[in-house]
Order: sequence, then structure tokens, then C-alpha cells
Amino acid sequence: MAASNRIVLSSDHAAIQLRQAIAAHVAAHGWAVVDIGPMTPESTHYPKHGEAAARLVASGDCRFGIILCGTAQGIMMAANKVKGIRCGVCADTFSARMIRRHNDANMLSIGARVVGEGLALDIVDAFLTAQFEGGRHATRVEMIGALEG
Repeated sequence: MAASNRIVLSSDHAAIQLRQAIAAHVAAHGWAVVDIGPMTPESTHYPKHGEAAARLVASGDCRFGIILCGTAQGIMMAANKVKGIRCGVCADTFSARMIRRHNDANMLSIGARVVGEGLALDIVDAFLTAQFEGGRHATRVEMIGALEG
């Protein structure tokens, strides 16, 4: 299956239910979902889940990643440590659309304790349907990449 159709999802224990709802939603829209867990509610560490998803995106195995934890902040910070990842936290559809259009974001982070399921699905749709605009934004994305060393 082509990476262009693959999307990785991961979370910590706080976001399992919302992650599974998002997985079903994106699968219904034709995406091949790679859900890397966790599957059980025992406490787990969000950095390892953010990193694992980010590595699948950075390697080209998956086109996009959606990661979740309680606030979306910690798991996003971990993902952004992986070279080539541009992940943003979004709690609204405007931000989700704009991180794709202007920042060519390849990962989205959502806080399960911040947004409800209906809004989360709208955020995912806004992210996945937006297209990178390029132009002056491409220069800025290149500048971000240069910071990785």
C-alpha cells in the first residue's frame, strides 16, 4: 500500500478512546490506518508514542500522523524532536487547516482532555483536506528544517 494513503495514529493512555474514534473516521474516508497503540488503559509514557509515530512519518512509511495525549502538548513536543517532523497542536479547525497550508505540517496533535469527539473529527478533516500552499511558505518551511542541523 502506498505511503500516500497511510496515516499513523498513536496516543498515551489518556486518549485511547478518542484515538480509536479518529481511526474509524479516517478509515471510513479511505485512509489506511496504522494504529500503533496503546490498546490497554494502563499508564504509559507519551514521549515514546509520539516518537514512534513520528519515525513512521519521517521514514516515509506513512504520509501523515495523528497523535493524542491529555493536552496534546507533551506528545507533540516528543514528535517534533524527530528530524523532518512538523507537528502542531490544534484545538480548532482554523489552526488545523493553516498548519497544513502554511507550515506543511505532516503530523497533528490533539488533546483528548481539551476537545470532544465531534470537534476532534472536524479538526482531523480540516487537517487532512488542506493542501500546502508553497510559495513564500516553502521558504519558511525550509528555514524550519534548517534548524534541525
